[in-house]
Amino acid sequence: MKIWHLSESDVLGGAARAAYRIHRALHTVGVDSQMRVMRAASGDPTVRGMSNKLEKLAHLGRAELDPVLMRLMKTANPVLHSTAVLPSPWLGRIARSDADVVHLHWMGSLMLSVAEVARIRQPLVWTLHDMWAFCGAEHYATDDRWRAGYRRDNRPADESGFDLNRRTWNRKRRHWKHPIQIVAPSRWLADCVSQSALMSTWPVEVIPNALDTEVWSPIDSGTARHLLGLPPRVPLLLFGAYDGAVDPRKGFDLLAEALALLRGQVPDLGLLVMGQGEPETAPDLGFPVHYLGRLSDDLSLRATYCAADAMVIPSRQDNLPNTGVEALACGTPVIAFDTGGLPDIVTHQQTGWLARPYDTEDLAEGIRWVLVDAQRHAGLREQARAEALRRFAYPVVAGRYLETYERIVADSPNHWSTGRRALRTEH
Repeated sequence: MKIWHLSESDVLGGAARAAYRIHRALHTVGVDSQMRVMRAASGDPTVRGMSNKLEKLAHLGRAELDPVLMRLMKTANPVLHSTAVLPSPWLGRIARSDADVVHLHWMGSLMLSVAEVARIRQPLVWTLHDMWAFCGAEHYATDDRWRAGYRRDNRPADESGFDLNRRTWNRKRRHWKHPIQIVAPSRWLADCVSQSALMSTWPVEVIPNALDTEVWSPIDSGTARHLLGLPPRVPLLLFGAYDGAVDPRKGFDLLAEALALLRGQVPDLGLLVMGQGEPETAPDLGFPVHYLGRLSDDLSLRATYCAADAMVIPSRQDNLPNTGVEALACGTPVIAFDTGGLPDIVTHQQTGWLARPYDTEDLAEGIRWVLVDAQRHAGLREQARAEALRRFAYPVVAGRYLETYERIVADSPNHWSTGRRALRTEH
């Protein structure tokens, strides 16, 4: 079977990395998987980006539209907004391809327009990496318009000016007349799809993101700390998110509150911050803080997870963060709030701790519970690794996607081409 994945990038960003891992996982079960992106950075011959200078110039021009439109609207929602108005060169290439299935991922405004999505003739699968597909222009919603529909009378009080979200949502409703097979990496996002005004009747399946568990595997903590220049025998808690200390969705302020409650309870505790360097005015958390900066290579990331005794993900809103899955695969317990897609990563008191949403006292208790008992901590490490192998390993996730592809091709009205074209699966 031949699959074409469409993603804004292959490895630049968390959603791109998740899409690329699905693409690579499919190769492990013999699927002819190809990836088409705006920005290719992996060097993988099965990934192709923009092919000429004219396309790259057009891409830069399209990238300027959304910032201009956003200046017409005032909103308290700080997340990225994408309108997906302008056409791209990809629709024609998809039409000329011999793909059995087109698999959409995170595309922003630059991969396909809203109208072009509706014009793809092949069977479609769409893996959602955020809320954009069923929202307006925003990638994560801070209100409930996505449930009721974007009307004039339910606009948030903190928005004014041009209603870009309503305009974008109405274009989706106008063009997307036929349901697309949706895949949500978490139960939370699948529930959002089913509750949305736009996609409530569309088929949705929960398939977690894939991870190469041979690459992402435990190494000795002492060795990892030596490689990173970290203290060898103190408890270390990891927080990781690009610019997470300034993105309110990532909950660094909630973590700071929890850490304040832990002073004196976990002797010699230190915090690792992955994803940003030390700010000019670093907060005083009452613990040593090691800022590791942006880590892009898998070896450094793997060493960081293995150096940590636990990872904390205090997010207010998240789907299925790669960091949590990577931590489990490296045998590192995860502490998080019981919200969004995080319960799909953490099994309470088996692979970590799920705190009551935004209860910093419960989050602090989870950190203490995971770290203070050495025997319990060793058991959590073993169970974290076992859970990653059971749920996120390449062959497991790829097998579930292959079943989905085969089903939607069989169910498509004309089996995508004239006659019943045989599926090409290499075994």
